[in-house]
Amino acid sequence: MPFHRQEQIFRQRHGVFISRQQMVQWLAQSVRLLSAISDELKRQLRQSRYVQVDETPVRYQDPDLPGRCGQGYLWAASVPGQGVVYEWHASRAAHCLNSLLGSGYQGKLPSDGYSAYPAFVKNKAVELFGCWAHARRGFFEAQEQAPKVAGWFLNQIRQMYGWEKQLRLSRAGPALRQAHRRAHSRMVVERFHRALHLLRPRYLPQSPMGQAISYALNQGPTLARFLDHGEVEIDNNLAENAIRPTAIGKKNWLFFGSEEAGQRSAVIYTLIENCRRHGVEPYTYLKDVLERLPTTTNQEVGQLTPLNWKKARQTQVKMAA
Repeated sequence: MPFHRQEQIFRQRHGVFISRQQMVQWLAQSVRLLSAISDELKRQLRQSRYVQVDETPVRYQDPDLPGRCGQGYLWAASVPGQGVVYEWHASRAAHCLNSLLGSGYQGKLPSDGYSAYPAFVKNKAVELFGCWAHARRGFFEAQEQAPKVAGWFLNQIRQMYGWEKQLRLSRAGPALRQAHRRAHSRMVVERFHRALHLLRPRYLPQSPMGQAISYALNQGPTLARFLDHGEVEIDNNLAENAIRPTAIGKKNWLFFGSEEAGQRSAVIYTLIENCRRHGVEPYTYLKDVLERLPTTTNQEVGQLTPLNWKKARQTQVKMAA
């Protein structure tokens, strides 16, 4: 809903004039309180040994560029089956990952091939994993140039995804997934890479097929790494799904009003998305925690994350029954 329409509705309901500046100030004060919960979610995220990360470009009004917008990025870090944390940066450099995951992060990190990820893991106890969804995208786009060859590569990837779906539906654990991948998907991956080397000389490097083959070859070691780690997904789609609503939303609101507004939005996105993941109604949750946060101690903030808040509510209902 456009901002001026929200302002009109507020006036009609309350019979008072609230300026845009006052509403912005209220939002900033609310986010300062909510940031404590967002920081707690980030602390929990950094303890996970497997995190999926993705980023999307978002323009913002830059005071150094009057009448123009600068280019920033909204980063999302997601722990499969758990929570997600968003951060806003006016950059796409590796230091953004340091801010999000911590410079001392240790664990497994899926990557789409962007150079910031290898730069982040350099000299760290972090394993990079390739994303088969990104590898597939190149061959999908090359179908017009070489339909039979692209179709063959896509079929190999489709076969692996079919097995992954079966494992997911059967609720297979990491050990079973690893054993199944070694017995079945490994042969497909090896055949896939033999074909890449064989066909590479046939296509110009800048052609769609040439680019698809080069990407898959460059990512070869990281694409194959999922075979030996049953806890790791075949792609980075969970992080992409977490960031997709913001990518759709920016088509409506176009840009952030400032760098500060970008980070305020990231805090709100973090809480709303965690509510969605854990089946919590956002309005009820935000209303309750905003009333409680002014008197909440640092040690008690962890009780106000969406998941813990939901558990506490469920306990109260059981006790009252």
